[in-house]
Amino acid sequence: MKIADSIFRLFEGIIDPFASRKDYEPPNKLLAYVWHYVGQARWAFAAMLMYGFLNAIVETAIFTFIGEIVDILGSFQSSESFSGGWDSLLSEYGPTLAFMLAVVVVFRAVVITFGALIEEQVIVAGFFTLMRWQSHKHIIAQSLSFFQNDLAGRISQKVFQSGQATGEMMISLFQVIWFIAVFSITAAGMLTALNWRLGAIVLLWMLIFGLLARRYVPMIRDQGREVAESASVASGQMVDGYANIQTVKLYGNNDPDRDWIYEGMLGTYEALKKFTRVLTSVRVLLSFINGIAISAVTWVAIDFWLSGGMSIGEVAFALALVIRLHMMLNRLMGNLNGFFRAVGTTQNTMGLVAQPLDLVDDKNAPDLILKKGHIELKHIHFRHEEDSTLLEDLSMEIKPGEKIGIVGPSGAGKTTLVNLILRFFDINEGEILIDGQNTAHVTQDSLRSHFSLVQQESALFHRSVHDNIAYGSPNATREDVIKAAKRASAHEFIKDLHDQTGRSGYESQVGERGVKLSGGQRQRIAIARIFLRDAPILILDEATSALDSEIEAAVQENLFELMKGKTVIAIAHRLSTIASFDRLIILDKGRIVDEGTHKQLLKKGGLYADLWKRQSGGFIGN
Repeated sequence: MKIADSIFRLFEGIIDPFASRKDYEPPNKLLAYVWHYVGQARWAFAAMLMYGFLNAIVETAIFTFIGEIVDILGSFQSSESFSGGWDSLLSEYGPTLAFMLAVVVVFRAVVITFGALIEEQVIVAGFFTLMRWQSHKHIIAQSLSFFQNDLAGRISQKVFQSGQATGEMMISLFQVIWFIAVFSITAAGMLTALNWRLGAIVLLWMLIFGLLARRYVPMIRDQGREVAESASVASGQMVDGYANIQTVKLYGNNDPDRDWIYEGMLGTYEALKKFTRVLTSVRVLLSFINGIAISAVTWVAIDFWLSGGMSIGEVAFALALVIRLHMMLNRLMGNLNGFFRAVGTTQNTMGLVAQPLDLVDDKNAPDLILKKGHIELKHIHFRHEEDSTLLEDLSMEIKPGEKIGIVGPSGAGKTTLVNLILRFFDINEGEILIDGQNTAHVTQDSLRSHFSLVQQESALFHRSVHDNIAYGSPNATREDVIKAAKRASAHEFIKDLHDQTGRSGYESQVGERGVKLSGGQRQRIAIARIFLRDAPILILDEATSALDSEIEAAVQENLFELMKGKTVIAIAHRLSTIASFDRLIILDKGRIVDEGTHKQLLKKGGLYADLWKRQSGGFIGN
């Protein structure tokens, strides 16, 4: 077992799927896209090419051995040595039989073992994972709009498909198609050596097969791509439905004509019907052609034997070889189907995975160096779409340590403003400066590392409570996490949590998007995350909207302590939570329409005063 483990580890170490690269973006042309990944494992695929060649030679040799054994046994049976049994047989033909045995038992086993190690340990484990990981690294660097414009399930399926589709395409090409091509050429050569008519039949057979493949393979490829696309859409719609299962159960309709998942499944079903019709047609035609070819070879071989031109062993060799060739051609067409289906899937995934990043760092962009937390926005213009202006000529300054409240009706541009400061989107005009550094010219990771953000819709992962709180603070200890949870008034309910696997407390799994928790519990875990991160710039987007009054008062008190010395930007519809801030900025229709302290704005009247009249409540840190 130790030797086997050592061999496995040796081959598994040929590819490091998680090796770092400077650039994860692949080309968007098929051959270049495939080579971008295959080139990183070129020696593994070269070894697979060699395996396919050696395996074909061994397979052909075995059928040669069958003919030789038939002739040996026929000759031995008619000789005087026949009565001597095995001793006489081995005495006369021992070296020949030993050579055949060595090839079949030892050499063939070595070749197949080598091929299995390359395919399973190197390609399936290493290359598949390499391609998936690098595809993920590129996709995760895309802008928010990339994810907002597609289904998460569809994206994840294509990322996961990428490695398998391309890997299986290369395995089919190098191990199967190449192997059968070498076998076919070798078989045709050997049959030609016996009789040119046999070779001519095989060559004509190969020609007809090639014409058949030329006719149907493009159809298989194109329809394979359609099947892959429809399947990814259906998968995305299923994930979308499952992720919103409560809404589905509440508002779902049993009428299949109004069911999105039904529509996705129906699209896949229709695509599969067209695809499988082509496959069935190919199988029927191939069966008919193969039957004619086998019959022709059999007729010619027997005719040549009757005329004394071939031995019975050579007839056996020819028939066995041609039957094997028939089986391989059936397999080849199946593998061509699989190969071009994989090509179609690869093209389909390439369309998503190879999309260039629309939000990139400048070449050699420096990290943001935060000094005080001074934020300036100068004449900002932002259009999410060509005909949709969200912010227009917006300028504002947030001094270091200042606490700013952003107020306005829904759709005024409040969350958009925060997203631009975090550079989740690039502005169309103007500039955003932090401590005098243009955020468009520093690295995105360094920019966001100085921020903590709590949103109305708290972002939780289907992981443990500990992992959710510690996300973004990888070096946090359990004690650090508990301290943060206590400050967020979350420790008491976390202690009582249990999941279906028996885990409890901070090890409990919270479910996808935190669905096992109430809205208030999710928000407190998100707030605990910012306590733990303790970043110098704090953004609160309706951070306590899901909390009841008693919990909110306790959390607000700790939030106020956290805000000391930090630059704070808070968005709130409940104006009482930000009324004590240093300054309030009023947005409407993408413009700043007013600003000042709470008291100043009430005296002025206007939009803020109108909103205030409709509300009442307490103050953060009052």
